[in-house]
Amino acid sequence: MRPIDVMWVCLGGGAGSLLRWQLGGFIDRAIPARFKFGTFLVNVTGAFAIAYLSAALALGWQQRHGDMVSSLVLTGFLGGYTTFSSMQLDTAQMAMEHRQGLAALYLVSSVGVGLCAAAAGVALARS
Repeated sequence: MRPIDVMWVCLGGGAGSLLRWQLGGFIDRAIPARFKFGTFLVNVTGAFAIAYLSAALALGWQQRHGDMVSSLVLTGFLGGYTTFSSMQLDTAQMAMEHRQGLAALYLVSSVGVGLCAAAAGVALARS
C-alpha cells in the first residue's frame, strides 16, 4: 500500500462518512419511525453504487487496491458511506426495546434488499 492510496482512502472515507451522517439524519427526521430508514436507505444505495461501479469498471476483489478510483471511491467514499456497524446497533437497540419482530425485519430486509440492490447494480452495469 502506497502513501497516496492511504490519502485517497482517508479523503474518500471522510467524505462518505459525512454524507452518510447528513443524509441518514435527514431521512430519519423526514420519516420518523421505529424502523431506521436512514441507515437502511444509505446501505441499500451504497450496495447498489459499489456493485454498479465495480461491475462497470470490471474490478474484482483482487483489484480493489492500488489505483485512485478503487481507493478514493470504492474503499474510501462508499466504504465510509455505508455502515454495517450502525445497522447492527440499530437492530440491537430495537431488540433491547422489546421490538424483536421489528429488529428481525430490519436486519433481514437490510441484508436482503441490499443484496438485491447489489445484483441490480451489477445487472445495470452489464446491460
